[in-house]
Amino acid sequence: MAMYGVKIFAGNSNPQLAESICRNLGLSLGKALVSTFSDGEIRVEIQENVRGADVFVIQSGCHPVNDHLMELLVMIDALKRASARRITAVMPYYSYARQDRKNKPRVPITARLVADLLSRAGANRILTMDLHAGQIQGFFDIPVDNLYASPVLLPYIKERFGNNIVIVSPDAGGVPRARAYAARLNAGLALIDKRRIDANQAEAMNIIGDVEGKTAIILDDMVDTAGTLKEAAKALKNKGAKSIHACVTHAVLSGNAVNNIQDSCIETLVVTDTIPLRPQAALCPKIKVVSAARLFSEAIKGIHNEDSISSLFEIQH
Repeated sequence: MAMYGVKIFAGNSNPQLAESICRNLGLSLGKALVSTFSDGEIRVEIQENVRGADVFVIQSGCHPVNDHLMELLVMIDALKRASARRITAVMPYYSYARQDRKNKPRVPITARLVADLLSRAGANRILTMDLHAGQIQGFFDIPVDNLYASPVLLPYIKERFGNNIVIVSPDAGGVPRARAYAARLNAGLALIDKRRIDANQAEAMNIIGDVEGKTAIILDDMVDTAGTLKEAAKALKNKGAKSIHACVTHAVLSGNAVNNIQDSCIETLVVTDTIPLRPQAALCPKIKVVSAARLFSEAIKGIHNEDSISSLFEIQH
């Protein structure tokens, strides 16, 4: 079905995903200059007419985070001033999502600050995937569609790992997600009780649940330095897991992440393309990528046509 009045633009964070989404929709990526001036300031010029258009701007909050966030804000402002009818910020990975509360004195709630910046810049709607904390949606006074990666990851798990599996949550916060996957896969459920030493540092302490002789699949919304993942895999191996895999939505993979994965007991790490892999990660044989482009294209189509997109939150058999 043709989509009239829709225009899709993208910053520099994830051009491959943006192109894939456009191919699925049968649209061309909008023409825009997104670069920097010689002093490093973001330079944006929308190079086609957007007056009265329903515009979607695809930009992940990945490395370099602040540059990509600023690109998105400036693009939204440019589109608003060019009289776009509606602007939807498509953030496959929402940056600063881990700073969603005051967990100690005198720290910011940066996830809320980013929400305020997006709204104030002129975004009318947010489309994202697997927010680190669902309550971030409450930081906005505009609609937020938080897609789940399950329609992409669940078929992958079903196809490759058989029946003798256990879904493992790496922390208490991930239990609802792990329980939902386990229910749909008719699989066991386990939890890693861990103690966090500092940001990006965690020590796996204890496995709650039966993993002996089973294929353990660690499920999480993101992998950053992969230190937690490495320790979790080690703890599962010590408890008798037959093989260990991980399925993660956002492949942040900063610092020593690739080496941690390579040196761990994890046989495969499956990630989506919400964040493009850096060169070192792309060369790692353990890391496999599945695309979320179809999900985002279906969501964009539904939003534009004012249709319900609740079906995207269900498992696609």
